[in-house]
Amino acid sequence: MTIPAQFDAKAVEQKWYDYWMKNNYFHSEPDHRTPYTIVIPPPNVTGVLHMGHMLNNTIQDVLIRRARLRGFNACWVPGTDHASIATEAKVVAKLKEEGINKNDLTREEFLVHAWEWTNKYGGVILDQLKKLGASCDWERTKFTMDPDMSASVIRTFVDLYNKGLIYRGYRMVNWDPEAKTTLSDEEVIYEERQGKLYHLRYQIEDSNEYVTIATTRPETILGDTAICIHPDDERYFHLKGKKVIVPICNRVIPIIFDEYVDMEFGTGCLKVTPAHDVNDKELGNKHNLEIIDIFNEDATLNAFGLQYEGKDRFVVREEIAKELETLGALVKVESHINKVGTSERTKAVIEPRLSDQWFLKMEELVKPAIKAVLETEEVKLYPSRFNNTYRHWMENIRDWNISRQLWWGQQIPAYYYGDGKDDFVVAESRAEALTLAKQKTGNQILTENDLKQDVDALDTWFSSWLWPISVFGGIMDPENPEYNYYYPTNDLVTGPDILFFWVARMIIAGYEYAGEKPFTNVYLTGLVRDSQRRKMSKSLGNSPDPLDLIEEFGADGVRVGLLLSASAGNDILFDKELCNQGKGFTNKIWNAFRLIKGWEVSDSVAQPESAKVAIEWYEAKLQKTLLEIEDHFEKYRISDALMAIYKLVWDDFCSWFLEMIKPGYQQPIDKTTFEKAIEMLEANLKLLHPFMPFLTEEIWQHITERTEKEALIISEWPKAKAYSEPLIQEFDFATEVISGIRTIRKDKNIPFKDAIELKVINNEKATTFFDTVIQKLGNISTLEYVSEKVDGALSYRVKSNEYFIPITGNINVEEEIAKLTEELNYIKGFLKSVQAKLSNEKFVGSAPEKVVAMERQKEADALAKIETIEQSLMSLK
Repeated sequence: MTIPAQFDAKAVEQKWYDYWMKNNYFHSEPDHRTPYTIVIPPPNVTGVLHMGHMLNNTIQDVLIRRARLRGFNACWVPGTDHASIATEAKVVAKLKEEGINKNDLTREEFLVHAWEWTNKYGGVILDQLKKLGASCDWERTKFTMDPDMSASVIRTFVDLYNKGLIYRGYRMVNWDPEAKTTLSDEEVIYEERQGKLYHLRYQIEDSNEYVTIATTRPETILGDTAICIHPDDERYFHLKGKKVIVPICNRVIPIIFDEYVDMEFGTGCLKVTPAHDVNDKELGNKHNLEIIDIFNEDATLNAFGLQYEGKDRFVVREEIAKELETLGALVKVESHINKVGTSERTKAVIEPRLSDQWFLKMEELVKPAIKAVLETEEVKLYPSRFNNTYRHWMENIRDWNISRQLWWGQQIPAYYYGDGKDDFVVAESRAEALTLAKQKTGNQILTENDLKQDVDALDTWFSSWLWPISVFGGIMDPENPEYNYYYPTNDLVTGPDILFFWVARMIIAGYEYAGEKPFTNVYLTGLVRDSQRRKMSKSLGNSPDPLDLIEEFGADGVRVGLLLSASAGNDILFDKELCNQGKGFTNKIWNAFRLIKGWEVSDSVAQPESAKVAIEWYEAKLQKTLLEIEDHFEKYRISDALMAIYKLVWDDFCSWFLEMIKPGYQQPIDKTTFEKAIEMLEANLKLLHPFMPFLTEEIWQHITERTEKEALIISEWPKAKAYSEPLIQEFDFATEVISGIRTIRKDKNIPFKDAIELKVINNEKATTFFDTVIQKLGNISTLEYVSEKVDGALSYRVKSNEYFIPITGNINVEEEIAKLTEELNYIKGFLKSVQAKLSNEKFVGSAPEKVVAMERQKEADALAKIETIEQSLMSLK
């Protein structure tokens, strides 16, 4: 098989991915082996690949490929999420472009369009993941709206309702006026924004007196139903029993007294709008106030908005302020910074709204999940600092609003048979609902046509919280063999931004429905940011297209570039140069392979001693690195694991080992050394494969002809063996000796082809084991150990050992003395300036500790350099 001069990523990637798919290496079935299972965090079904997906799925692929090599039955379940809000918004926008209004359609008609959209664009992201090399079990691909997945969601709802944990309540909810649906508290993002504080005055009824209130939302005065004052506020004792007139609408409302009001804040008077503020709603309930909702579902004003009906709330805010000023009711306007709730999905400003919604009681459900992470550590978060975030969320949890005013999603399985508040039943099917309704009412002539199903859909997270269970059919058939084999899964890789949305809720569902954890380890990646630390986004134009990166640098180059900068939980400062570094590493490995395969191999050549030594050292170094890698993986330091392999291959294998065993010019290599070199290369490829699957499989298959059962993807991870740590340290010492020789050759322009002598005073009692390697890599004709300094020689030190290279005819001694003297004078001058700084007490006392330490290091380096030059001069004189 001809080895191409260049590694062609484009040709190689498709070839090997097709080969892996054809041989079904990604597919898993329950067997005698220990399972290793990962479920993908399901991306939005109509989404496209972004840098966050790239990072997340590269890490998952590293884990799954390594598990496969380690002999586990590796199963990585892919899939997508129906993403109710995002997908419905896209479908509504598409219909609008076609001149169709969603409100003119029935639910069934709208769902036809939604499914068309999903079938057309859905799954694109999964195909894109294949370009990255993701080795998912594609036969197991799931979608949260698959019939069996939806059935699991419905069964869960019915079960929790029957346990008394799901209830219907009229509550103040977070309303997204753009998506026209409620949101859970966790889906609201609070932002500090510059706004205005409007001071308004309300006239006391039958009086010329006024009270002044302050509000950031003057448009809501049209929904005011009281003014509230603290009962101990002496300024307003005379107003007890009085009423005020709301400006513009001229509604007469009571002045109420409640300890809720802070007397020290503002004027001590609070406007109460029960329909549009959660705290005002509680005051309204307590004081039996009227509730006036002034908004439509899109946050335009309704008939209670009077002349502002049909206008957007923010437009009305500006216009009503002008009217209030005209009426003399606007006292003043101040700049004011306040926290504004926005929709995590649409970015719209949230509107508090009273609505009938479905809620899940969380107080009891959450307890096993708190214990599992924070007490028993059955589930471990990496990095562990996220335990504090988890604790804060879980210990302050509120009931989960699980209903959404959407059509795309699982329809709530509540069936109404009358107009009363409790005239409904909850069932998995309409037929079951009819049976329950007959039992509840005693009316045996009810038919299915008399039942009206709740129009709302369930929160998307209410389906994805079951993901590790439902993908294996654990809700519908908890005794099925697949579920009992693969569950609980092993590792979950996701972003910290959905630690509560998804991770915590999966843990809750795991203990409620499986009686055990859904996974053991949660690896929380950081956010991918640009080099200016900005979050990547389309609007900023700083988010590269991942497929363009793969086209330019190859999938392996991009994977390495991403992971080299991705320490657990820390944000990744992404730069394309990292991918270029990954591509450079790819080329380095390819060229090393070509070098080895380009050597002529001979059966008759004896193995040099230097090659034996090199092999013994590299085997030890490989074993040490293997232990380091295993430790990094155990701690989920994936970036550190890659860096350990990177250094092993680039520095130890390419820069040292291959140089140590390389045959002389136009000379063959002995067969024993060549076979060992191939063996070491194959071990490297196994370690590299999880990170660089395409390159490694290509080289693996080029080394020798392999059968389908001998592919790298299913080979065996290197086994840990005993190794000599002193041997590695001794080689590190030898490399310093070699570096010294190379420095002198470079400085004195001594060509490598010219052999030189090396004499050593071995004060360190250093081993002679690597002498043959030193001789080869330094082109040393004779290496001699001496007890006295050598005159007429260039010298250098490694620790307390002294090394001498006798001057040959190639070097002019007088010129060398002059050159060294000039360098010595320069270093002495530099040392003088450094020591002047260090003798300045003001500098030492006031400069940062690091700066002072740096200056002390400069002093030590200069002193050592002076000693070396002076010794060289003595030798030459």
